[in-house]
Amino acid sequence: MTSVERKELSRAEWKVMKIVWELKKGMAREVYTIAADRHAWTPATVKTLLKRLVDKGYVTTTAVGNGFVYRPAHSALATLQSAADVLLTNAVEGVTAPLLAHMVEQTSLGEEDLDALRKLIDAKKRSLKKPADRKPVGPDRRIR
Repeated sequence: MTSVERKELSRAEWKVMKIVWELKKGMAREVYTIAADRHAWTPATVKTLLKRLVDKGYVTTTAVGNGFVYRPAHSALATLQSAADVLLTNAVEGVTAPLLAHMVEQTSLGEEDLDALRKLIDAKKRSLKKPADRKPVGPDRRIR
């Protein structure tokens, strides 16, 4: 298990992560400016959130002059997949399908995305079929 899987993010930390992922790498001032525009946060608030993200292993820093460059330690996809794994691990039996349906409904997906999901669902269905579900091939060789 990676440190990303063990340490969950707060709602505010997710918002800062979105900024860091969008920038790919950015000086602290860039992150503060965007966060101030989007969320009306002060530089002190953003500094605190960035420090937490560094401590949790989501963001890395490099000192440049008297400032820092911030970079995501993991891709957005890897981080979101880890968060989804935690969510699915904590799901109560019987709610996984409605949860996935909700996620599909809440997300704007293109035709290609929907086709890929359909292929995934079809493959999952095929893998669920057990040998007993298949018709035997050839003559019945049971002893009577």
